[in-house]
Amino acid sequence: MQIHIDKHTALIVVDVQNDFCPGGALAVPDGDKIIPALNEYIRKFSNSGALIIFTRDWHPPDHSSFKSQGGAWPSHCIQNSEGAKFHKNLMMPDNAEIVSKAYEKDEAYSFFRGTDLAEKLHQRGIGRLLVGGLATDYCVKETVLDGLQHGFEVYHLDDASRGVNVNRDDSELALREMLSRGAKRIKLSDVIASSKVTHSQS
Repeated sequence: MQIHIDKHTALIVVDVQNDFCPGGALAVPDGDKIIPALNEYIRKFSNSGALIIFTRDWHPPDHSSFKSQGGAWPSHCIQNSEGAKFHKNLMMPDNAEIVSKAYEKDEAYSFFRGTDLAEKLHQRGIGRLLVGGLATDYCVKETVLDGLQHGFEVYHLDDASRGVNVNRDDSELALREMLSRGAKRIKLSDVIASSKVTHSQS
């Protein structure tokens, strides 16, 4: 399967933040190992002039998901903290867009949750999403599933996604669920850069 990057295609880079990488408050095992592959995807999209969106958790200190508030997770990705910053090795093109999520107390694994982003992307002519990042079994999965629910054609980047795996098979089960709902899986060699494309702004 080959995907040619065009004006209808967007790359979604999910939550490659310090707290989700080794040494962080909620580290995904080997989370930083996906960055070289992600950077190659980013380079292809940037060279093609296609849309790139970086999502980030942007939690208040009293976010509902934190153990201190009765949630499941240690405090992480608190707004304006070092842990909330994108990993220093992640390529960040000047024209990339950043979308913050879970910036209020309620949890929002997907960047579509509680926003009008799906409508805005459709208005810009985007119909196909390539999604990778951290973590496969949570924010990546929920972004993929919500993307499908909103009518996008969605591809999971197999070589640019890693899971937390609280339970050993969580990432595999997440991938199965994504595929069963209609997502497709690809890798870097399947994605073909194109000559410069243009897309409308919302």
